[in-house]
Amino acid sequence: MARGQADSPLETDRFEDAPHPRETLTLVGHEEAEQALLDAYRDGRLPQAVILGGQAGIGKATLAWRLARFVLAYPDPASPAVQKATNLDVPPDHPVTHRLNALSHGDVFLLRREWNEKTKRPFTEIRADDVRQAIHLFQQAAGAGGYRVCIVDSAEDLNRSGANALLKLIEEPPPRSLFLIVAHRPGRVMATLRSRCRLMLLKPLAEGEIAAIVKSLGSPWSEHDRGEIQVAAARAHGSVHGALRLLDERGLELDRDITRLLADLPAIDWRAVHDFADQIAGREGTADYDMFLAAIVDWIDERLRREAGQGARRLAPLAEVWEKAAEAARETEVLNLDRRPFILSLFADLATAAKAFAA
Repeated sequence: MARGQADSPLETDRFEDAPHPRETLTLVGHEEAEQALLDAYRDGRLPQAVILGGQAGIGKATLAWRLARFVLAYPDPASPAVQKATNLDVPPDHPVTHRLNALSHGDVFLLRREWNEKTKRPFTEIRADDVRQAIHLFQQAAGAGGYRVCIVDSAEDLNRSGANALLKLIEEPPPRSLFLIVAHRPGRVMATLRSRCRLMLLKPLAEGEIAAIVKSLGSPWSEHDRGEIQVAAARAHGSVHGALRLLDERGLELDRDITRLLADLPAIDWRAVHDFADQIAGREGTADYDMFLAAIVDWIDERLRREAGQGARRLAPLAEVWEKAAEAARETEVLNLDRRPFILSLFADLATAAKAFAA
């Protein structure tokens, strides 16, 4: 059975109530990348390891599952089905589609953060032990002489030992192996691992594409009126996940609060920041807390892109803030610490970086 059982208490690579990427049979907005992968497979040039890079929620994992489904359904690149294909579509009633949806395909290994039965919460990392189980799969013969596929979602969740174990597997892969690595920040992927993979960067989605996807998801997302969906799509920075967060209960209101606090930097209204931290720091506010972290990433990324021509030295303070914040956020979750000190410290660091950035 594929790793990452479908009956897991929590699928860490699924966005809340949205369909899992393996269940999503259509892809919006990345036709060029899909065509490149199809052409490479058809011509016998498909790399053994591919990093699908780009911000969270734009369809990277959906593309990974589409490619995995296609090569498993059509293991002979010279077959008429492959030669005539115009995209990576596989019929919904195909046996491979059913087996992947159920995570019951013996030639597929899904590397993601697993459920910790001891703490009743997901692990905060993909561990070396998880990767070693993938190694066991790749030591066996693939069914029907086809591919063995490993999907990593996402590279940012690999701890150092896990990344090194994956690197060793990619360096010495058996024939007809395929590694598809989802990376939200590909520049942070371990350099030696990145050098062994083909990097494909996917672009943010257009507002109209995001709105169309949201409407296609069904309840509860499609129940929002057209105006709310359009506003969420416009504020989502090219990410479906961003739009869904905004549409979740008081998402738009929370987004306005975060935007206002960030717009004031390097000045800080500490009373407002303390009130905000009190609202989202509790465990019952996890969705709001996650949205806050995503908004911080978007805010930093936007400024780094906007000032990309200013040189690495000028941009370093903002990049360093997120490196420090990512580590502190992980430590806060691992040790089950109070989130308030982390939130307050993050605003102080952002203010310092914004001041240096503006100088």
